[in-house]
Amino acid sequence: MTRKIIQTDQAPAPVGPYNQAIAATGPLVFVAGQIPLDPATGQIVGEAVAEQTEQAIANLKAILEAAETTLQNVVKTTVFLADMNDFGAMNTVYAQYFDEATAPARACVEVSRLPKDVRVEIECIAVVP
Repeated sequence: MTRKIIQTDQAPAPVGPYNQAIAATGPLVFVAGQIPLDPATGQIVGEAVAEQTEQAIANLKAILEAAETTLQNVVKTTVFLADMNDFGAMNTVYAQYFDEATAPARACVEVSRLPKDVRVEIECIAVVP
């Protein structure tokens, strides 16, 4: 498995904990979008986007571990927000899990609605070592 950060000054620099691109080789795992559901109860965790982001990332982490990889091997994420005004709070939590220097490539979009009317959903692609 290889994971190489790609950076160029010929494109805008990242404005958060993500990189412009990641080149990766090895088996890939594509993780479906995770919303802030507690796996034990099936209930939505938290009302604030920060709490919901924590749970969505915890769900990603659990799936990645089941696939025998980790958050450190994530090469791409997509974050879906119900309200782009939540970006700062989501980004603060996200940065706790993805170090800015080695963070995956990322897209973040506002959508009109998410399942169960949650505030955030996150999907990812990771390399399996």
